[in-house]
Amino acid sequence: MKPSIYVVEDDPDISRLVRHHLEGEGFGVKVFPTGSTVISESERQRPSLFLLDIMVPGKDGLELCRQIRQTQSLASTPVIFLTAKSGEADRILGLELGADDYIPKPFSPRELVARVKAVLRRFERPLSQSPVRVGEIEIDPGAMTLTVRGKLITTTATEFRLLDYFARHIGRVFTRDQLLDSVWRDTAYVTPRSVDVYVRRIREKIEPDPENPRYLKTVRGAGYRFEVPK
Repeated sequence: MKPSIYVVEDDPDISRLVRHHLEGEGFGVKVFPTGSTVISESERQRPSLFLLDIMVPGKDGLELCRQIRQTQSLASTPVIFLTAKSGEADRILGLELGADDYIPKPFSPRELVARVKAVLRRFERPLSQSPVRVGEIEIDPGAMTLTVRGKLITTTATEFRLLDYFARHIGRVFTRDQLLDSVWRDTAYVTPRSVDVYVRRIREKIEPDPENPRYLKTVRGAGYRFEVPK
């Protein structure tokens, strides 16, 4: 089956443009002019990716993203914001809610398609690797599962890949740019500030006290390092 993309966009010209170019690349596209029925439709038939405008009638894109991340059956589905709100604060807010990318309007259709493909590539299962266990954390890349203190934790694919990379390079300090090159690789659109957002989200999921991390440490003036707690 071809990957399906749910597009939430109230501007008919933009939604037609998005549909035309994504369908031309082999995606199935369903357009929602408001956010009111998106969650219920998605629970019946889960899409491969959500493309959300922030400013739509009913539930706006930020609220939709929040609900997607809180709905167990949808929580790991990738989300891209497509919006005229392109300020740094808006972008960071979107990432903090669990978005995987943020495309400002106006956009080039070629760039849109490239970034949809880039995000979906992050969600492809990696080559078979053995699980890694660090302290109370177990990461299984074959199943793309994270277990913390015996409890299964939901992550987005971007969060999972970043954590897996850290855990396989224990003790090494990485700059934000090194992490972007190694984990994101296939997109030049993610900023170093985005790494900070993902680190904060990972800490909230793995650390007993995210404000005083035991595993994922900040190295002042350098970047981040993953450690085995003493």
